[in-house]
Amino acid sequence: MTVRSTDDQRRLSARGQRAARESRATGEHPRKRTAQPTDSLTAHEPHIARLVATAATSREVAAHLFLSPRTVEAHLRDIFRKLGIASRRQLRELPLP
Repeated sequence: MTVRSTDDQRRLSARGQRAARESRATGEHPRKRTAQPTDSLTAHEPHIARLVATAATSREVAAHLFLSPRTVEAHLRDIFRKLGIASRRQLRELPLP
């Protein structure tokens, strides 16, 4: 980590202030960031997670999405890892997007 000089800090602060003024001038309001565990899922994974949460089997999900059951299982492993869970039951208990 490097230590920034006071001049560097002032310049960065001035840039931040300028960006904030420009955003306000355009009517833009920055969204508040929420750190949800589901934010790390790919676009396809929440869909698979929702189907599995309805007690659908991997084979049923695969047929519905035109995937192989092994592909669904691979997505589920990734979903479980990203959400820090270990079972389909835990998946049902999570609020999914």
